[in-house]
Amino acid sequence: MGCPNGIFLICIFFCVSSIPSIFVNASFVRQDSFFIDCGGSKALKLEDGRIFEPDSGNPNLILSSQSHIAVSDLESNPSNHSISLYNSAQVFEETSFYTIHTKQIGRYWLRLHFYPFENAKFNLKSAVFSVMVNGITLLHGFSFAKERKISQLVKEYVFEVSGKGSGKSLVLRLSPWNNSVAFINGIEVVSVPNGQFSSSQVMSVPLGKSLVDVPKDAALETAYRINMGGQHISSPKNDTMWRTWEPDHAFLLNAAAARTIRADPGSINYPDGVSLDIAPNWVYATAQEMADAKVSSQKFNISWAFEVEKGFSYLIRLHFCDIVSVALNRLIFNVYINNQSALDSFDISSRTKKLSSAYFVDFVTNLSMHENRILVQVGPPTLRDLPSNAILNGLEIMKMSDHRDSLDGNLPANNNAGLKSGAGKKKWMLLAICASSSGFVVLVLISAAFFLYWRQIHQRKLRPQCSAWLSFPSHAGNSDSKVSVGSYDYSTAHSPGLRRILAFKEIREATRNFDKSLVLGVGGFGMVYKGVLENGNVVAVKRGNPRSQQGLTEFRTEIDMLSKLRHRHLVSLIGYCEELNEMILVYEYMAKGPLRKHLYGSNLPPLTWKQRLEICIGAAKGLHYLHNGAAESIIHRDVKTTNILLDETLTAKVADFGLSKLGPTLDQTHVSTAVKGSFGYLDPDYYRRQQLTEKSDVYSFGVVLLEVLCARPPINPALPREQVNIAEWAMSWQKKGRLEKIIDPRLRGHVNLESLRKFGETAEKCLAEYGVDRPTMGDVLWNLEYALQLQEASTQSFSSENSANYIPDMPEWLQEIRNGNGGGGEGTSDQESDATSSAVFSELLDPRGR
Repeated sequence: MGCPNGIFLICIFFCVSSIPSIFVNASFVRQDSFFIDCGGSKALKLEDGRIFEPDSGNPNLILSSQSHIAVSDLESNPSNHSISLYNSAQVFEETSFYTIHTKQIGRYWLRLHFYPFENAKFNLKSAVFSVMVNGITLLHGFSFAKERKISQLVKEYVFEVSGKGSGKSLVLRLSPWNNSVAFINGIEVVSVPNGQFSSSQVMSVPLGKSLVDVPKDAALETAYRINMGGQHISSPKNDTMWRTWEPDHAFLLNAAAARTIRADPGSINYPDGVSLDIAPNWVYATAQEMADAKVSSQKFNISWAFEVEKGFSYLIRLHFCDIVSVALNRLIFNVYINNQSALDSFDISSRTKKLSSAYFVDFVTNLSMHENRILVQVGPPTLRDLPSNAILNGLEIMKMSDHRDSLDGNLPANNNAGLKSGAGKKKWMLLAICASSSGFVVLVLISAAFFLYWRQIHQRKLRPQCSAWLSFPSHAGNSDSKVSVGSYDYSTAHSPGLRRILAFKEIREATRNFDKSLVLGVGGFGMVYKGVLENGNVVAVKRGNPRSQQGLTEFRTEIDMLSKLRHRHLVSLIGYCEELNEMILVYEYMAKGPLRKHLYGSNLPPLTWKQRLEICIGAAKGLHYLHNGAAESIIHRDVKTTNILLDETLTAKVADFGLSKLGPTLDQTHVSTAVKGSFGYLDPDYYRRQQLTEKSDVYSFGVVLLEVLCARPPINPALPREQVNIAEWAMSWQKKGRLEKIIDPRLRGHVNLESLRKFGETAEKCLAEYGVDRPTMGDVLWNLEYALQLQEASTQSFSSENSANYIPDMPEWLQEIRNGNGGGGEGTSDQESDATSSAVFSELLDPRGR
């Protein structure tokens, strides 16, 4: 979380004070509402009350087309008795137009419905076409063949009917590409309330120009509409504009940092002049606030990340409503957009003058051609003597049309789809002639070069020389390989290290059709099964869950990273499968499972102090290799005891590279990225600044060291307040020089004091507040090996019975705390809570924390 200097705070205060009024006309009367069932034969009434009229013979529109064919799902699927807008479509073989005459000028919602149902006449899934409205490109070269999942698609836009040119009308143009067709299932045109999208100035982020103009004729496309802390909203009973609001859980970077709060929707106030259509009271009646981590200093942000199309400007609308405070001026917080300060020391009640009142603020941000993400964060102010809290109720992100009057980044910079004039044809003819001439010259030059090269090779063959074998990628010619049709191709980037592409059939056989008795554990990605391949190799099969918070990005990151790496202390990737929409990773089998289950939460025999040191050293070697030994520096970003696996000899190997990132280059000090990791292990410096370095792994490894030493979870709310966070608790004892008081009772009488002191010093350095003060993994490794040497030397010189250098029995009070640490129950599920607690902390204890 950034901390602006004093002068910047003053500037921000004046900028916020000059935010344009959000008050809009509350007495809006909708003039126009057009609902069109394209290709339909009769009026279609939906459950939400909207009535869609057929486009043929409709008095409200004109369909201009030389070739259009109405098709129905019932033609190919007579047994389909469902009545839906997506049962019919209008198909166009040539450029065609819908013209809808409106009663007024102004802004309109435009919703286009697409669904490529199977049809005997046309293959709608492979159709490629473009869509424009009043000269603005909405879609360019769109096709469902590019979509990973075929489902109903609704594209929502806002555009201006100006009264110029075509008059008070909307002209929708659909243009098929080459020999393809265009199609559409439904069209909605609904007038927007006056002031819903103000044409006045709004704040920009970053705040360089303070306020910017939003062009009145700019078209908008809805990218996201989010109901923070609430449910899915689409019913007109809850939103009179038929808008859809999504829950925010899928976009939270760390769900453990947020807590859902709710109020009675009927208690929400709309200040005089604020339209009820700005956002429904169901949105303002829910929010996400900062979760109580039970730590002394709550200095963290709630963060949401949204993938967007790069190269466009975006209108970002934040919805606020103070439903948590009991008095005015008690909820003050900061708002950040893309790591830039948007609102500083923001107080909702100072704007609304009362609690539970709706309020929203608009911002405009411009993304470069290298950015494809919008990060929104709320967090406590830096210099306020108030309880730490921050909230957000709702969010809307709208893409703005660019200088080409386009909302599709696929549109070429020099595109002019409507070029029909003779002058234009001449230009294209001249260009074609020039291109042909240039191509002929290039062909002659290539032929000459090839002739000279062939001649040189021929001359070399006449000389005696040694033959050599060509080296092929390790997977080439492997008779055991089974390549899945349609699998994602990684060969162009990393073919030398590419692992096997396994067929889904082979994996299913290896796991006995994913037999539940073979489940090794459950992670954020999905189930992990034990399997045996055809060649007899025992493997661990991680099968992606389609409903998981993790998905394709982490799947490909894991393959990409592990295809570059090979080290004794890194889990090896044997192969993968991306067939039939499956995402499956196959690793070497680690017989002893995750380190965590050998520390607590199971009935396994305790590890000796020497074994623990050797395991920590092995994991440190793996991380040191990632940071310095690979061709490119790699930051793991999710170091924890469930991601350190043990083989049958207790050799430690680092696993799970789904969150890994390439480290900074030589001319960089860090990598700017969204915060990801697991709660309890997160580097506070990384959390505050979203600046990732190798030192973030060092901090997480410091927490692992304490977990190994104390045999308890990193966060355990069931314990007294001062013991909840293992890092804070252990470091308080370390600074007293009494770390031996809190170690695992099962180690008593077996740990050399000098070895423990070196171990404690190492952990303390790893857990330094700022990354620059932490050691490298190479330094950590050296210190751990020295601690092991001290332990081994003392074992040879003294017996545990008479050595004064060994830690005595633990006090009874600590034993009582140990027995209540909530570590009961077996299993290696990464989704299980680390400790017993109330439902209030159920999110905080999810060790995935992603």
